[in-house]
Amino acid sequence: MCLATVYGKKKEGESILIKNASRMDVDGTTIRIRDIMGAEIEVEGAIAMVDLANSVVKINCIED
Repeated sequence: MCLATVYGKKKEGESILIKNASRMDVDGTTIRIRDIMGAEIEVEGAIAMVDLANSVVKINCIED
């Protein structure tokens, strides 16, 4: 199983949004991320980078 840590980037910097992400669904600028325990978060933005070898996903978040 390939799990990833998902980071969100805003003007003030980068932070972890969720660890052990097992699924990501993208609908336009809405990204729904689920971890292995079933917890879900939803963020607005765009996927900037996916590094499967190091289990890292980076998202450029839309500022409110």
